[in-house]
Amino acid sequence: MWRALDSFLEQRLPRPARDYRLYIHTAKSQRNMAPHPAQTPTSHISTSTAVFRLKALQLLLVVAGLLTPTLSGPAFAAATAPEAPQLMLAKAYRPGIPLADYWVSEKYDGIRGYWDGEKLLTRNGERIAAPAWFTAGWPKVPLDGELWAGHGQFARAMSTVRQQSPDPAAWRAMRFMVFDLPTQGGRFNERIPALNGVVSRIDQPWVQAVAQSKVASHAALQALLATTVKHGGEGLMLHRGASLYRGQRSDDLLKAKPHEDDEARVVAHIPGQGKYAGMVGALLVEMPAADGKPGRRFKLGSGLSDELRQNPPPVGSTVSYRFRGLNDSGIPRFASFMRVRDAAV
Repeated sequence: MWRALDSFLEQRLPRPARDYRLYIHTAKSQRNMAPHPAQTPTSHISTSTAVFRLKALQLLLVVAGLLTPTLSGPAFAAATAPEAPQLMLAKAYRPGIPLADYWVSEKYDGIRGYWDGEKLLTRNGERIAAPAWFTAGWPKVPLDGELWAGHGQFARAMSTVRQQSPDPAAWRAMRFMVFDLPTQGGRFNERIPALNGVVSRIDQPWVQAVAQSKVASHAALQALLATTVKHGGEGLMLHRGASLYRGQRSDDLLKAKPHEDDEARVVAHIPGQGKYAGMVGALLVEMPAADGKPGRRFKLGSGLSDELRQNPPPVGSTVSYRFRGLNDSGIPRFASFMRVRDAAV
């Protein structure tokens, strides 16, 4: 019956829906990692298996548009996920870039925050439950920035932002480092003074405009990078002065760090073997789409702790990884997990 259902839906589901099928099969494989103690070759289908299959069938019908969702949970939350804001995304800096064309600022190690004029959102479009006083008096125009808790405090920032009920004490340690005005219009050279004016009018100590400066050469950039990292910074951002705000990844925005790293979306959990039996062996992750081509997928297992293998980042989460260049097919070489950047739910 399940093979027939797969065949029926394969031609009818868009790619995101097929990703939910992968989510189901991933969850099913995880459920089967540890054998049921009472299982025998002649045993009948268990109640839990029947319930799982019913929920899986309901999810597939919801995604196919043949059923109105009535269940809750991560899979159904994904099926009705909010629309993510169209953010300007960075490529990696490389020598030879004409630095005279760029403004340089510190790269803050926090959580991307997007104020849409009414509420704070994550890069995935999830609403951030910030205290009312934190955003009181903010303008009706969108602001793009980083929710930051200080150098070396990424985990604290992540914990604060993910709370469904805001902790006032935790939020008092947060700052919103604003680096752009997405709907202002004009080039970045012109948006900088406009941004400074908006932040000045907000007049709140936890809302700060990111300082921008110029560097004359690659050597000067490397010296500034070394100084920034020495003082606890994550790296540098380079923003092309002549650029318009476009929700895409391009050379208009670059990041310079002491090592190569990037982000990818978790699309599945691959069961472990040997000493990792009963846990996750690796994450199947998908790189962002680029140059009109779909994102490439690869396994990310190195760097995962035993705790993460037992409680892996959920499907749909964004994770960071380090690597050493790309192979001929564009897959990161020697990729190693760093941390979860944004949760899916």
